[in-house]
Amino acid sequence: MSSTAPAVQRIVCVPDSFKGSVSAAQAAAAMARGARQVFGAAEILELPFADGGEGTLEALLAAWGRAPETVEVRDALGRPATAQYGRSADGRTGVIEAAQGNGLPQVSDVGLQPLRADTFGVGLIARELLADPACTEILLCIGGSASTDGGTGLLRALGAEFLDAAGAPVAPGGAGLGKISAVDLSGLDPRASQVGWRIAVDVENPLTGERGAATVFGPQKGATAAEVGLLDAGLSHLAQVLGEMSGAEPQRLRETPGFGAAGGTPVCLAVLLGAEVLPGAQMVAEALDLQETLARADLIITGEGSLDAQSLDGKVVQAVRGYAPHDAAVLVIAGAVQLSAEQCRAAGLTAAFSIAPGAASLQDLLRRAPELIEDTAAQACGLLSHSLS
Repeated sequence: MSSTAPAVQRIVCVPDSFKGSVSAAQAAAAMARGARQVFGAAEILELPFADGGEGTLEALLAAWGRAPETVEVRDALGRPATAQYGRSADGRTGVIEAAQGNGLPQVSDVGLQPLRADTFGVGLIARELLADPACTEILLCIGGSASTDGGTGLLRALGAEFLDAAGAPVAPGGAGLGKISAVDLSGLDPRASQVGWRIAVDVENPLTGERGAATVFGPQKGATAAEVGLLDAGLSHLAQVLGEMSGAEPQRLRETPGFGAAGGTPVCLAVLLGAEVLPGAQMVAEALDLQETLARADLIITGEGSLDAQSLDGKVVQAVRGYAPHDAAVLVIAGAVQLSAEQCRAAGLTAAFSIAPGAASLQDLLRRAPELIEDTAAQACGLLSHSLS
């Protein structure tokens, strides 16, 4: 292998996880080992990344050098469960991966109950963070939910009440949305409106309608056609109630991109707590100060399980390319590369490489992923070094 080329003095390895095989932190370490074989004298940084979905908590904590914490919560059906969450090094930012409190995997042992499932467990994680006065911001990463309750369960866990026309609490979950007549915030934890909320979403679906939370994602959560209609009508009614109490236009709440994520979880938080809803990759990039980290990079190595058209639509690879200096080389290492060379160049990527060494089973690729990522990084860096010499 050649020695460090003068043009490559700072390398940043900033991948997503390779789902089912290695975490973002493990992928970054493997890429760094490969790069070091070629550019041994360069400064090489490892920055695990994520797009706001599964693995975001782990990526952020790895980048911050922090360990996850645990708290006793309830799953989407109200059963006792244990959830992980995290804090930044200075304790000011709390991170919640919502699926820890309302995820589908947690309730996969019983029949799906789309009308009953709620986000109460997510609120219990938030309540733990709000009890710490040092916490001034909560990053809520949503996805993989079993619920379609518009975030009402989360607010209930923080002390809010959703009441029917007679002043009684409505049923939890999506079943009670259509009966909400008023929202009582008198018992809301005062800290809930004092901290800043940022919600990472990985879809642009609106709250209701043909592309809404219930219609698109309800069937995945076990909803029949009749239940999808009930949930969609309930979310539409919730938007009406929230609009009337806040002055927001109800139709705007129904149509805002991203409000349909995780069963409509963002809508209550945005209206009642002033939460900011962001694409997940953007939120993680800001939390990790990605732009500053990449500013002096000569070479950036990123990647994920599959490089395809979705990778260029709000995912990690697009975010990395967007924050990279215009003159930095950006290499992508992936389990599978489904973009052509022309598509990669059009996206601002220098080149993309698959870790598959040839004919191999998926299980073999998953098992050998760390060594294959390392070797592919070394091969790619060797090619780049030759072009620079």
